[in-house]
Amino acid sequence: MNPRHGLLLVSLAVPAALQAQSAADSSSIRATALDYVEGWYEGNPERMGRAVHPELVKRIVVTDTATKRTVLDNMGASALVNGTRRGWGKDTPKGRQQKEVTILDVFGNAASVKAVMAEWIDYLQIAKVDGRWVIVNVLWEMKPKAKNERER
Repeated sequence: MNPRHGLLLVSLAVPAALQAQSAADSSSIRATALDYVEGWYEGNPERMGRAVHPELVKRIVVTDTATKRTVLDNMGASALVNGTRRGWGKDTPKGRQQKEVTILDVFGNAASVKAVMAEWIDYLQIAKVDGRWVIVNVLWEMKPKAKNERER
């Protein structure tokens, strides 16, 4: 098979999967991701709180400097909303703020979204809970230039 044909099939499969959801769902999923991203940069705890489920878990794999082992560093919804309230996201100058949101997949009441921000990339798992799309899990990774900052 010609490699170009394989790429064409893959690129056609993604839009077909997304079309299975309604336009309203796609719009709501994107709005949830933007509440998360823009709420962080704006220091707006209401937007962040609206975007995340109260039982959200946000995780990153980090290296423990004492043991040199990798561990999961966890953050819950309240810590994320409080960090937003403290304005930590406002430290990113407007010219450096990235707000790229890509819906990777949607099936039923579950969606996977990639959010590219100034210093990291978040993979968001978004669920439709009581008729509203909210972020339930985040796995994130620092961009290469800032990796040394995530060691603890």
